Amino acid sequence: MMNREILRLAIPNIIANISVPMLGIVDTALVGHMEAVYYIGALAVGTMVFNFIYFGMGFLSMGTSGLTAQAWGAQNQSEVGLVFWRALTVALSMSILLILLQIPLVRIGFHFVDATPEVLEHASSYFHIRIWAAPATLSLMVVQGWFIGIQNARTPMMLTIAVNVFNILGNLIFVYGFGMNSDGVAYGTVCAQYLGLLIAFKILSTMVSPLKNPVNWRKVLQLSALKQYFYINFDLFLRTLNLIVVFAFFTLASSWQSGMILAANSILMQPWAFNSFALDGFAYAAQSLVGRFIGAGDVVSLKRCIRYLLLWCTGIALIFSLVYFLFGEWILAAFTDKEDVIRKALEYWNWVVLGTFLGSFAYIWDGIYIGATATRSIRNAMLICGVVFFCSYWIFIEPMGNHGLWTALTIFMIARGLILTVMAPACIYRKI
Repeated sequence: MMNREILRLAIPNIIANISVPMLGIVDTALVGHMEAVYYIGALAVGTMVFNFIYFGMGFLSMGTSGLTAQAWGAQNQSEVGLVFWRALTVALSMSILLILLQIPLVRIGFHFVDATPEVLEHASSYFHIRIWAAPATLSLMVVQGWFIGIQNARTPMMLTIAVNVFNILGNLIFVYGFGMNSDGVAYGTVCAQYLGLLIAFKILSTMVSPLKNPVNWRKVLQLSALKQYFYINFDLFLRTLNLIVVFAFFTLASSWQSGMILAANSILMQPWAFNSFALDGFAYAAQSLVGRFIGAGDVVSLKRCIRYLLLWCTGIALIFSLVYFLFGEWILAAFTDKEDVIRKALEYWNWVVLGTFLGSFAYIWDGIYIGATATRSIRNAMLICGVVFFCSYWIFIEPMGNHGLWTALTIFMIARGLILTVMAPACIYRKI
C-alpha cells in the first residue's frame, strides 16, 4: 500500500520533469536555424538569468507543498486554503518586485557575461519581454506546490506538460508565423505561462478548493502565519542559493583548467542531472507524504514511508549507476560527436558512475525535510556541505587536477545525504 502511494505521487512528477528539457531542445533548434548565430547566444544568456532567478525562487513551491501537506494530514481544510492564498499573495508581490527591478536585474545578470554587443542586445530584449510572465510563472509554482501538498501529483504533471506544449506552439507561431527572432521565443513563453495559469484556476474552480469559499484576508495576512511562511521560504532560499553557488563554481573551476575540461565536464553533468529527474519525482512524493503523516501525527506511517522512499532511492540509483557503467561511451556519444571531448570525458566517467549512487540520497532527504518543514535544519546542513565542498576543492585541486574537482563535488553530495541522515531523528521524527 505504501509503495502504491509513493509511486502514485512519484511517477507523474517524473513524467513532468522529463517533459521540461524538450522545451529547451525546441527553443535551441528554433534560434539555431535563424540567420544570425548571435540569436543562439542571446537565448542562452537570457535563459541563464531566468533559470537563476526562478530556480532561486523554487521555495515558493517547496514551502507551499510542505505546509499544505501538514494541514491536509491534520484535516484542517481551512488552513489548506489559507496556505494557498498566503503563498499566492507572496508570489504576486515578488513578481511585481521583479518587474519593477528588471533594469538593474539585467545589468547585474549580464555583468559577468563575456558576450558580443549583438548577443547582449538581443538577450536584453528577450529578458524585458519574458519578465512580464513572472506573475504567472511564480503563481504556477505555488499552484503546483499546493496540489502536491494535497496529494495530487497528476494535476501538476498535466499543467507542466500543457505549459510546455503551449510554449513550443507559441514559439513556432511567433518565430515562423510572425517572422520574429529570439523575441518571438520570449513572447511564446509569456503566452504559455498565462495560459497555464488560466487552466490551473479553471481546474481549481471545478474542485473543492480555495476558490470555492470567500477569502478571509484577515487570516491570510495574519502576521504570525506570514512570519512562519517567510522564515520557511527564506531558509529554503538560502539552501537553494548555496546549491547554485556550488554548481556555478564547479563550472567556473572547470573553465579555469581549459576549454577542453569545461566541455568535458559540461557533458558529464548531463547524465548526472538526468538521474535527478527520477529521484526528484520521489522527492516530491516525500514532500507530500511526509507532510501528511506529520500533520496527522502518524509516526508509524512516517517511519515506514521514509524507509520505503530510501529503498526506492537505492534501487533507482543502482540502476542508473549500472547503466552508466556499462554504456558510458555510447551515452557520451549521444551528447557530442567530438572524439577528443569524448576521450577527455571518459577519463572522468567513473565519477559520474560513483556520484550517481553516492549522491542520490541527498535528493530524497531534501524532500523529506521539506515535507516536515524542517527548513532550518536543511539550510544549516547545506551551508555545512558548502564549506565541505570548498575545503575539499582547496585540498584536492592542486594534486589531482580535474579529478580533484570531481572529488570535491562527490564529497559534497555524500555530505548532504550523510548529514541529513544523522539529523533525521532529532529534526524529523520529533516533529510528531
